[in-house]
Amino acid sequence: MSSRSRIRYGLSAALLALVGVLVQPSAAASTEPPPSPRPYVHVYGRPYGVAISPDGGHAYVTSGWFSSLAVIDTHTRQRTARIQVGESQDVAISPDGRRAYVTNLSTVFPSVSVIDTATNTEIDRVPVGDGPSGLAVTPNGRRVYVANAYSDSLSVIDTASDKVVDEIKVGSDPVDVVISPDGRRVYVANSGYGTPTSLSVIDTATDKVAGWPGRLGNFTYGLAVTPDGRRLYVTDLTGTVSVVDTATGKVTGGPIPVGRHPKDVVVSPDGHRAYVTNQGSDSLSVIDTSTNKVTDTIRIGGPTRIALTPDGRHAWITQNSSGSVWVIDF
Repeated sequence: MSSRSRIRYGLSAALLALVGVLVQPSAAASTEPPPSPRPYVHVYGRPYGVAISPDGGHAYVTSGWFSSLAVIDTHTRQRTARIQVGESQDVAISPDGRRAYVTNLSTVFPSVSVIDTATNTEIDRVPVGDGPSGLAVTPNGRRVYVANAYSDSLSVIDTASDKVVDEIKVGSDPVDVVISPDGRRVYVANSGYGTPTSLSVIDTATDKVAGWPGRLGNFTYGLAVTPDGRRLYVTDLTGTVSVVDTATGKVTGGPIPVGRHPKDVVVSPDGHRAYVTNQGSDSLSVIDTSTNKVTDTIRIGGPTRIALTPDGRHAWITQNSSGSVWVIDF
C-alpha cells in the first residue's frame, strides 16, 4: 500500500470511529430522571397572600414591602413577572383565570388592583374601605367581596365595571372572606382585636347580613369552606380550629388543637383534609376531616398563607420572614 493510500485509509477509519461514538446511545441520558424543581421561590419583600390559577399553571404572591405581585410558573418554580401594585396584602383569582384581584393595605389610598393575567399588567385600581385585607371572587366571577379591617365593612365590587356597588357593615376587624361553592353565601371572619370575635354571613342575592352572625372563639382569623359547602373551618390565633355547620351555624367539631398562631386554613379539593399554617410554631397541621383530628404535623418555618393546586397535590405557602414561598408536595 502506498503512503498516500495509508493516509486515506487512516483518515477514513478515524472518521468511522468518530461517527460510531456520536451515534452510540447514552444509557445514562435515557434513564436518569430530570432534576426535581426546587421547593421554594424567592419573591422578597415579606410575601403574604398567595393564590393559584384555575389551570394550576401559575402562582400569584403578594409582596407588601415591594408593593408588587409576583407571578410564578408552578411547573418550573421560576418567577416570570413582577407587577407593580399598591401595598399588597392578599390576592384572589377569577374563576376563568383572566383576572387577579389584589388588596392594597394603604392608609392613604386603600384599594384593590385589577390585574390582566394575560399581559401581567394592572388595568384598574378600585377604591374600597379602610384596611382591605382578605378577599374572594364569586363562583360566577361577577362580584369580588373585600374585607376592610379598619372600617369594619365588606366592599362589593362589580367585576364588569370594576366599581364598588355596595358596602356592608360586618363585625369588628374583618380579615378573611370565603364564599360557598354555590355562591349564595359569603362568610367573614371578624378578628375583633380586643372586642368579641365573630363570623358574619352575607346573602349574595341581597348583600345583606343573614343567617347566624355570632361570636366564635377568642381571635377568629382564617376561613375555609368544604367543597360540598356544608362545613366551615375557622382558625383561632389562640391555637385552635373550629368546625361550623353552615346550615345551623353551630360548632360541630373542635376546638381542634393545632400549633401556635394558626393564620390560614384550606380544605383539599376532595374534602378529605384541612391544612393549617401555624406561624407561631413553624408548622403545618394536617386535619382528617372525617374525624377532625390532626394526623400529621409538617415542619416549615413561619408559614403565613396557603393555597393548593387544583389537583390538591401541591401546597404553596408564603413565609413572611424569609421572603419566600415554599412548595410542599403531597
